[in-house]
Amino acid sequence: MSDDRLSDRIPDSPDQNVQDERTITFLRFGVGAIGILLPPALPLGNWLADEVMGRGTDGFWPVSMSASYYTSTRNVLVGALCALGVFLICYRFDRRDDRWSTAAGVFALGVALCPTAPSDPTELQHVVGVFHLVFASLLFVMLALFCLYSFRNPRSAQPARVGTAYLAAGVLILLALLAALVTGLSGVGADWPVRPLYLCEWVATWAFGAAWIGAAVELAAGRGGRAGSGVLPRQSGVRPRSPEAQA
Repeated sequence: MSDDRLSDRIPDSPDQNVQDERTITFLRFGVGAIGILLPPALPLGNWLADEVMGRGTDGFWPVSMSASYYTSTRNVLVGALCALGVFLICYRFDRRDDRWSTAAGVFALGVALCPTAPSDPTELQHVVGVFHLVFASLLFVMLALFCLYSFRNPRSAQPARVGTAYLAAGVLILLALLAALVTGLSGVGADWPVRPLYLCEWVATWAFGAAWIGAAVELAAGRGGRAGSGVLPRQSGVRPRSPEAQA
C-alpha cells in the first residue's frame, strides 16, 4: 500500500477519532436504553390506555412481549423494534461486530414486521408467527454473542470484573431464552397474572440492555487516555504515523 493510500485511512486530527467514539457510544446507549425501557413500558402503557379509555385493567399485562402487538401498545413495540434494528444496522466497530450487528438489526426488523400468531391464527398468521419466533430467537442469540465475545475485549485495559459482568449478561440472556422456550412449550403459569414467559423475556432484554449501556459508559470513560482508551480496535494493516509524518 502506498503512503498516500495509507494516509487516507488515518485520521488527520484527534477530533475525527472522538466523533467516531461518540457515534458508537450513542448507538450503544440507544440499544441499551431500548432494552431497559421496553419491558416495563408495554404493561404500563396498556394500563394507562385502559385507564384513559375507561376500560377494565385486568388484562393489561400481555402474555409475552410479542403479544403486545395485539394490545394498546402495539405501536410502542413495533416502533422500539424498528429503532433497535436501525441502531444495530448503523453500528460500526470492527469487521466481526459489523456483521453481527447488521444481522441482529435485520432480525429485529423481522420481529417487528412479522407479528406473533394470535390465539386463533389463520394459516398465514401461523406461518408469520413461526418467522417471528425464529427472528426473535436469533436476535437474542446475536445480542448474547456481543456480551460473550465482543464487549469482553482482552486487548483493552478492561478490569476483570467488567469482563465478568459481560459474561454474566450473555449467559443470563441464553438461560432466559431457554427458560422462555420451556415455559412457552409447557404452558407453565398460564393462569398467572404475570406470565413466566414475559418475565423470561424481561430478564433477557434487561441483560442485553445493561450490557450495551455498560459498553457505552466504558467507551465514553476511555477518552482522554484513561484506562479504557484501547477499546476501539486498530484497523488491520494500518500503522500509526511516525512523528516525522505528522510534522
